[in-house]
Amino acid sequence: MQSASSYVLSAVGIDKVFPGARALDRVDFSLARGEVHALLGENGAGKSTLVKCLTGAYRRDGGRILLDGGEVDPRDTLEAQKLGIGTVYQEVNLLANLTVAENLFLGRQPRRFGLVDAREMNRRARALLSEYDLDIDVTAGLSAYSVAVQQVVAIARAVDLSGKVLILDEPTASLDTHEVALLFRIVRRLKERGLGIVFITHFLEQVYEISDRITVLRNGQLVGTRETAALPRRDLIAMMLGRELVGEVGSGNRHAAPGGDVRYRFRGFGRKGHIRPFDLDVRTGEVVGIAGLLGSGRTETAEILFGAERADSGTAEADGRPLDLSSPRAAIREKFGFCPEDRKVDGIIGDLSVRENIALALQARRGWARPLSRGEQDRLADHYIRALDIRTSDREKPIRLLSGGNQQKAILARWLATNPDFLILDEPTRGIDVGAHAEIIRLIEELCEKGMSLIVISSELEELVAYSSRVLVLRDRAHVAELAGERVTTGAIVEAIAASDGRAGT
Repeated sequence: MQSASSYVLSAVGIDKVFPGARALDRVDFSLARGEVHALLGENGAGKSTLVKCLTGAYRRDGGRILLDGGEVDPRDTLEAQKLGIGTVYQEVNLLANLTVAENLFLGRQPRRFGLVDAREMNRRARALLSEYDLDIDVTAGLSAYSVAVQQVVAIARAVDLSGKVLILDEPTASLDTHEVALLFRIVRRLKERGLGIVFITHFLEQVYEISDRITVLRNGQLVGTRETAALPRRDLIAMMLGRELVGEVGSGNRHAAPGGDVRYRFRGFGRKGHIRPFDLDVRTGEVVGIAGLLGSGRTETAEILFGAERADSGTAEADGRPLDLSSPRAAIREKFGFCPEDRKVDGIIGDLSVRENIALALQARRGWARPLSRGEQDRLADHYIRALDIRTSDREKPIRLLSGGNQQKAILARWLATNPDFLILDEPTRGIDVGAHAEIIRLIEELCEKGMSLIVISSELEELVAYSSRVLVLRDRAHVAELAGERVTTGAIVEAIAASDGRAGT
């Protein structure tokens, strides 16, 4: 147990309230000198909000922040930097059109006779980067270098500006294995220099490789802080998901695997930087569930299957015929449908009516040269409003005015209107009320019974167990296990997520 004086940064009872939501509820967090502290949690846990409060991007509504034992109150990110708190994000927040040296010293360029001394700036830049074993042309544009090099430049700038605390927010999300190793060498070197480092990531392998302690947030509250070496993966996942998963939570799935032939076959399908190549067979009338923590590659799998991200390896077939999944439009022509995870950003078009939103996918498949008539759109919308019990006063109501559950049902209606053979649902029940939740699960089961092939991604493990004939488990952007039959239980899914190798359940 460390004394308070050994902490370079402490947050005590941090509160943050947004209209209608408490994002942080009396959260405590501490960071020691020379420590890598992983900050973990699922989507909406409060990680980003806490970081923004610590760095002055948000004004907290309660609590205290201590730096080197003294209370501080950064009012913006610039003040936080001056105090000693630097942040590097997944999307490098530097200026790609400037040189490496200009980025390193932006706003604090050395001057001579009132003008920027480019020679001195370049000399200092080379000296600074040499501390990170980075020998590059500092007069070249930042955009000329890989994301990994840009990350190192961003870290060098942040440490040079701040020098006490470094917050790394998903720094490895776009890096390959070699680049991650490079970044971790730098992190270890900074740790040896006594820097306190906050590491936010969804990659559990990396958490156990680089961190000393782990703090887990859930729904804006502190779940706990543990020493990494003393925290089994299974316990960590239980902390993140909010379930005590000792023994079997589920008793098994209700759907036996269909006995029919494989309809869809994917071999070595993948995209570098998104999802490692995977094999997948899907039968007619089968629901294949996909499980994994946030950032494990669930959505990336859905996007590559639908052509939203184009595969750069592998093959796809339907009934032995090659499939064209080069784009969403091509996937729609192949009778694929996709309901995305974030319905407000990627699903609905808020200012269009319910009618217009439902007609979108069918119109896209027909092509804009063959527009759906107003009468066809009306009949389509009325049919699915009745069939799915979409609660709206009329079909012309802007869809943004509907509840989350009714928006979700309207997106489902959009794809059902295309009469798809293969439907991908990414978190179809997230953020909706209990009634709509039950209706969507019932619809999934009905579609399965009618012979549709479905891929369903969900964080609700009990749901997956209830309606899936098989469950694919993902970790660190790789398919690591496939569970079928009596193995489809919540306990087995969690064991596969927590396994430290790629052989669980296979």
